[in-house]
Amino acid sequence: QVQVVESGGGLVQAGGSLRLSCVVSISTFSRTAIEWYRQVPGKQRELVAGLSRGGFTNYADSVAGRFTISRDNAKNTGYLQMDSLKPEDTAVYYCRIIILDVDYWGQGTQVTVSS
Repeated sequence: QVQVVESGGGLVQAGGSLRLSCVVSISTFSRTAIEWYRQVPGKQRELVAGLSRGGFTNYADSVAGRFTISRDNAKNTGYLQMDSLKPEDTAVYYCRIIILDVDYWGQGTQVTVSS
């Protein structure tokens, strides 16, 4: 059973930073693609950032230049560094792991940005 556990969320003032972590219990973590999504009540979950197994990254226009996705294969961990946070970044953030066309989701971590 693959487990995906996010952490690092919290309350931060606008302009501040947070780093989210996503620890994955899978022996083949280096072969996975990692994606971070976010969701606010009443809206669809949206893709924030992605990192392919080959190292290619992509970002939503709303976070490009402020967020950075990365990974540490030795620690089976993915990261989302979030800088220059805005109140509109407030959401529950989810980590998604994809391997061999199968995906696994974490339970989410709340990020709240106060103005």
